[in-house]
Amino acid sequence: MIRHLVLFKLNEGVHRDDPRVAAGEAAFRALGGQIEELRHWELGWNISERPIAYDFAINSAVDDEAALKRYLEHPAHQAGVALWREFATWVVADYPF
Repeated sequence: MIRHLVLFKLNEGVHRDDPRVAAGEAAFRALGGQIEELRHWELGWNISERPIAYDFAINSAVDDEAALKRYLEHPAHQAGVALWREFATWVVADYPF
């Protein structure tokens, strides 16, 4: 199995109630039911107010590197990424477990 973690930081001046953010969150929430490669799918908003904290996280798992590639290339995933590019940056970690 491969764990796929993504941490998002909203751009300066962008807040959770921004309609673009709501659309991006909705697009990513829907992926769990749209992409068959996903074996685990959870996401949520950070509750920590620490200055080093990111704002939003995705924790997911797929069977192997081939499944991860298919997930990343899936049109629904790419559409969500395009939305998030408008208002956030992110970091990723993928590792076997």
